[in-house]
Amino acid sequence: MGTDGYTSPLSERYASKEMQFIFSQDMKFRTWRRLWIALAETERELGLKDADGNPRISQEQIDELKAHQDDINYEVAREREKIVRHDVMSHVYAYGQQCPNAAGIIHLGATSCYVGDNTDVIIMREGLRLIRKKLVNVIDVLSKFAMRYKDLPTLAFTHFQPAQPTTVGKRATLWIQELMMDLEDLEYVLDGMKLLGSKGTTGTQASFLELFDGDEEKCRQADRMIAEKMGFDACFPVSGQTYSRKLDTRVVNVLAGIAASAHKFSNDIRLLQHLKEVEEPFEKGQIGSSAMAYKRNPMRSERIASLSRYVMIDTLNPMITSATQWFERTLDDSANKRLSVAEGFLATDGILDLYLNVADGLVVYDKVIAKHLMAELPFMATENIMMDVTKAGGNRQELHEKIRELSMKAGTHVKERGLDNNLLELIAEDENFPMGLEELKSSMNPSRYVGRAPSQVKEYIQEMVQPVLKEHEELLGMTAEINV
Repeated sequence: MGTDGYTSPLSERYASKEMQFIFSQDMKFRTWRRLWIALAETERELGLKDADGNPRISQEQIDELKAHQDDINYEVAREREKIVRHDVMSHVYAYGQQCPNAAGIIHLGATSCYVGDNTDVIIMREGLRLIRKKLVNVIDVLSKFAMRYKDLPTLAFTHFQPAQPTTVGKRATLWIQELMMDLEDLEYVLDGMKLLGSKGTTGTQASFLELFDGDEEKCRQADRMIAEKMGFDACFPVSGQTYSRKLDTRVVNVLAGIAASAHKFSNDIRLLQHLKEVEEPFEKGQIGSSAMAYKRNPMRSERIASLSRYVMIDTLNPMITSATQWFERTLDDSANKRLSVAEGFLATDGILDLYLNVADGLVVYDKVIAKHLMAELPFMATENIMMDVTKAGGNRQELHEKIRELSMKAGTHVKERGLDNNLLELIAEDENFPMGLEELKSSMNPSRYVGRAPSQVKEYIQEMVQPVLKEHEELLGMTAEINV
């Protein structure tokens, strides 16, 4: 397409070539042909007979179908669709033009959803497998980051107000844990995916029961055999004409869960970059602002947030579609599915490429982190100071009130006068605290105040994350290429 027509930014800017192929015309129509071959093979293997009692399908016909499985004659199909206004029958016709001996047995006994719905399930499964690969690699990169910085104290925040210190690595485990939950959800949905199978017009298999002369067991076997040929464990046991659109809801919900986790990460990075503590990668020739040359905007994290918002909102499409299907089927799902499912996958694919790129190139400014922490640490150390004095015989209640008064005074010194935190000096000058300034300063070791954060990182990564990464080690080692 030239520059005078709409092109999707998902394909031009965000989604990878691998994900774009999964939702391509080639993938779709090659899968249709694989399904027609599986159907013909199954019908032959189950002994389908013609009116004279002879085998209805020959091996030569199947071989002819296989010979043209991938060389799709799109132009013939497009011209035929202009006449018949039906995409499946247009491709049946086009396939038959290439396979004249097998033309009469293509799509035998099936309805359009045999190829349409089964292909949708196959494509979603392949999409989830690619998403899983990228998700596992993001977890791997963040795990290394967490272990590298497990001991580096940093100011923690609740309500984005300074709170008890944590470590840079411990904060990263919060991002990892959400992705681990997403991976668990993905595996559950992926493991439970089933094909529609060969269910017929309203899901009763009536046409196949007719083909097999009333043999119900052969109808049941047909579903099992088609599933096996297409790499699935089973077909849905019951259906209308389509598989339940609830499946689309479950799949897109998994994508939205990943998007929500990525959005949280991107928010944290954007806030940290504002604080100049941690930055996303910034390339040598990159321009942060067209007006302010000094700026280093967190553009990739912002893009993660933007795409994530799109995917989270996209969950309404399959959910409403599922809720509004009438009886055995209506066709108001089709146009919506073509957009919402594909774009949900393409956007999530782009999100994970960005996530991997940002996580793999995070820049940590430990001196800025230390400066911010030390500016607040005297407030947080008061509990320890109070306990030390209490051990020497001080009254805890009286000391607590005095510490509160001095903290308020130091807060005014910082906020209203714009000066450094002088709480330690105020405590040293107070007769209730028998400690000199140097002794108080010596207690300002940030590592004293991070609790079990370093141990928690090590335990979580080694006990919870590494076994999962080991299970998926064949997926590891990828790097993310982003277009913009």
